[in-house]
Amino acid sequence: MRMRKKKNCAARMERCGDILIKAPEEHKGDWSKVFGNDAPIHLEIGCGKGGFVTGMAELHPDINFIAMEKVEDVLVMAMEKAVENGLKNVRFMSADAEKLEEYFEKGELERIYLNFSDPWKKNKQAKRRLTHKNFLDRYKRVLDNGSYIWFKTDNKQLFEFSLNSFAAENFKLENITLDLHASKFEGNVMTEYETKFVEQGQPIYRLEAVYLGWEDGRLSQ
Repeated sequence: MRMRKKKNCAARMERCGDILIKAPEEHKGDWSKVFGNDAPIHLEIGCGKGGFVTGMAELHPDINFIAMEKVEDVLVMAMEKAVENGLKNVRFMSADAEKLEEYFEKGELERIYLNFSDPWKKNKQAKRRLTHKNFLDRYKRVLDNGSYIWFKTDNKQLFEFSLNSFAAENFKLENITLDLHASKFEGNVMTEYETKFVEQGQPIYRLEAVYLGWEDGRLSQ
């Protein structure tokens, strides 16, 4: 479903300009100038309305969070939420995950979050899924050794696809659950979509993936 245009979106984003990264490529290799510290950086790709990233930023003030979202009419709501909550450790960028390597050097990210990404249900659309090999290769080039990707979805087919995709690309899978809210996982922060799905009684699928192949020569430079 297409997002309805937000009234005065540009002006609203400008009011939140202090937390908007307008030229992320300029900070590649030195994000300390953005945050004023050298704390670890966690990236959420596709932040939606910001419920997850703002919740995580509140719980973990010792971590710097960057939220990436292509749709500015959605991004502005996430930015306003961060401003309203007075969060100092979260920044936003209107950007595409396909350009990830233009923004971050190898090892700059400690964690990547993929929450309720578009499943792109048709087989011919598989390359657009954020857990396709093409994207996993990009993540490998910006994650630090031993760093994690945390993935959540309500879509069983996307979860099955992702399990195979991670395994094929030499990721170790941990904390796999087919029903997150019936599991013993602690510290879960819900997205807006997740709240809706849980209220409807839908199971949430979740996994953590860590790449094991930095030193094995499998990843071309």
